[in-house]
Amino acid sequence: MSARILIVDDDPLVPRTLRMLLRKHGHDVDATASAREAFGLLAAEKYDLVISDINMPEFDGFDVLKHVKQEHPETEVILVTGYGTIENAVRGMKEGAFDYVTKPVLDDEMLVVIGRALESTRLRTENADLRARLADVQGAAGESAIGSDPTFVKVFETVQAVAPSRATVLITGESGTGKSLVARRVHELSGRADKPFVEINCGALPEGLLESELFGHAKGAFTGASADRQGRFLAAEGGTIFLDEIGTASQALQVRLLRVIQERTFEPVGSEETQTVDVRLVLATNEDLSQLVAEGSFRRDLYYRISVVPVDLPPLRDRMGDIPLLANHFLKKFARENEKPVLRVDDNAMTILQAHRWPGNIRELENVMERGVILAQSEVLTPRDLPPDLTARTATPEPGQTLPLRKALEIPEREIIERTLRSHNWNRQETAAALMINRTTLFNKMRKYDLLGSKAEQQQV
Repeated sequence: MSARILIVDDDPLVPRTLRMLLRKHGHDVDATASAREAFGLLAAEKYDLVISDINMPEFDGFDVLKHVKQEHPETEVILVTGYGTIENAVRGMKEGAFDYVTKPVLDDEMLVVIGRALESTRLRTENADLRARLADVQGAAGESAIGSDPTFVKVFETVQAVAPSRATVLITGESGTGKSLVARRVHELSGRADKPFVEINCGALPEGLLESELFGHAKGAFTGASADRQGRFLAAEGGTIFLDEIGTASQALQVRLLRVIQERTFEPVGSEETQTVDVRLVLATNEDLSQLVAEGSFRRDLYYRISVVPVDLPPLRDRMGDIPLLANHFLKKFARENEKPVLRVDDNAMTILQAHRWPGNIRELENVMERGVILAQSEVLTPRDLPPDLTARTATPEPGQTLPLRKALEIPEREIIERTLRSHNWNRQETAAALMINRTTLFNKMRKYDLLGSKAEQQQV
């Protein structure tokens, strides 16, 4: 990738040689012999990379590094010196240098280091763009859009795009993935936001009562119908009606729903008077409707009408990098609600949370965090504050064997790291970002768990 690079070195030979090399490879290069002049160039221009000698008069390379990290944190710095001491290398890396090379500078070595530095800049820029897009989505989508997983961000981009339209939306996903929250967000982002949002669970009511609940009934329509009753469709007039568990709807109800969608008309139970309604339909299911269609229990024509814009919510186990975000969100929420001074989740507890498969998805995690906050005895939520069934699953010792907690936690940690590496195609930078650790920590853990020698990892390095 082409980049803007600034070279700072008081030895005229080094900048001249480097400038020729880098320009040959398509980079836009400026050079200066003075750190003070470099500060002025940095204020006037945006550079992707600074290559600075350490040993210079007045201001040295560490001064350049400090200035860049404070004033231009998006710019990487490579330090160069003829005095390649371990102390300088350690100091430079601690203070934020991307890398450290010694004179005489070899062309191939420098090109490799520069390539890695620019790749780091590119990934950081992409991550910043993703966070910005996520912030836009979350700003509009509120609590229901906590997460940075790309598939999850895509869901809310779809929600933002479809919400202003009249299109019927079908939300699919396992129980506990937040389908109700997404449905409400579709309503709140639409032009109907100031009108009613009416929610009904089709699986919670028997067939006869469900039809009456949705469409209303006339007096005397059935035993106990002592007066006319308005249904949920009319209650949602001008707004949105959300039908959850639509896969449980009977064939008769499916016919009526198809008519409402197509003609915006219906008759209350026991009445011949046709009602007209203006509502937006949002439906949800945790079942595979296409399979139900194939089995004949769900109408094909209704399926095509309601799946105009499908929104599929990923299960929490496929969003492992989002677990720390969600866990910390719920920790703050329940600490505030219960007036408990719980400030953070410790590393061991977080490892346990990330190792769990979460069959109940976000709803289960929310319940676990509420329990943990209530039981926590200090400012830190620890494994002892988690449900026993979670902590019991973090290790698989032989029968009769008891593992120390630290050793037991290594089992899920290795699984988490390997699974995240695979999901990011063994890209260490992206994996470290997803796990919210630095690359050095990731590298050390990969070495510890013998993940450096895998064929897939070797192909990516």
